[in-house]
Amino acid sequence: MPVEFLGIAATHDGSETTPRSGAAFDKEYTLRLARAHEDHGWDRVLFAYGSGSPDPAPAAAYIASRLERLQILLAHRPNVSYPTYAAKTFATLDQISDGRLTVHFITGGNDHEQGREGDTLTKDQRYERTREYIRIVKKIWATREPFDHEGDYYRFHDFVSDVHPVQQPGPGVSFGGSSPAAYAAGGAEADIYCLWGEPLEKTAEQIEAVKAAARAAGRADVPRIQAAFRPIIAPTEELAWEKAHRTVGAIRARREQGLVRHHRNGAPENTGSQRLIAIAEQGERYDRALWTPTAAATGGAGNSNALVGAPETVAQALLDYYDLGVDILSARGYDLLGDAIDFGRHVIPIVREEVAKRDAERAARGPQALAAVRA
Repeated sequence: MPVEFLGIAATHDGSETTPRSGAAFDKEYTLRLARAHEDHGWDRVLFAYGSGSPDPAPAAAYIASRLERLQILLAHRPNVSYPTYAAKTFATLDQISDGRLTVHFITGGNDHEQGREGDTLTKDQRYERTREYIRIVKKIWATREPFDHEGDYYRFHDFVSDVHPVQQPGPGVSFGGSSPAAYAAGGAEADIYCLWGEPLEKTAEQIEAVKAAARAAGRADVPRIQAAFRPIIAPTEELAWEKAHRTVGAIRARREQGLVRHHRNGAPENTGSQRLIAIAEQGERYDRALWTPTAAATGGAGNSNALVGAPETVAQALLDYYDLGVDILSARGYDLLGDAIDFGRHVIPIVREEVAKRDAERAARGPQALAAVRA
């Protein structure tokens, strides 16, 4: 199966290790970073969402109108707009990008962050709302006649959109989470299920949970699996580990200075972050190259487990995940621009070459071998 690489479409040059040098939305930097991804072998970039961050939809439209190949993954929280409005926004962006859009629906794992924009639902209610929201959006994309909707969270009458996506029946739907409620929602609705990088054994367990949820929802297929990492690479193993320790030192220094927001109550509420912290407490190094101190230093914030090593080592580590069934590999360095270029030059070609060999071997063994990878 083909492998894809997802990078980050940051709107400024700041990271956990470095303060930004300009405005929150630096459009020249945003374009420069996106172009670096397009020019160095990446398939798509994520426009992330934060309560006080620049709106990702117009930022994505800006990039889509200026680049020809790079695909867009747009993060969206259902609490910030009605699904009728969102469906039109997504369809318009798919038109602007000539069919290069995927939408990543974020349920929200932190009550305080959700509350910043007026969302007071419980976590389980948020997952229920997200499922209803996704179904409405999909129906709007595919429907040409007015329809009514009477649901638990949304009600409207006689709605039809005059703008439809280039992709039919619509853009891909991406979803993430590590709780049973997340597996149930994403297993039912997602084309892509997103995981944060964990040890291989735990990743395999999560993949099986997603597949089981898809089967429980009556699906004949299963979502594609994406896993996210923070690669720390250098020409040699020794230099990579020196860089890794410098990186953690910089993260800790910024947190101690109060330059990075902590969880309001001192501990994360979402299951994914709790899992990252628990894994870090059990050990620093796992498998071929997974390193947890970056996750521990951030308090389990988001995508934060690292893969450390020379390019060949990190590439082989990513191939270990590919062999589990992860065919979308998300990577984001701490020097956003420089690391995107280095990863594209030195890691992506190795992974693509090895994946091509694996696929050729499976094809030689026949259709059943290829089907087994997606089972």
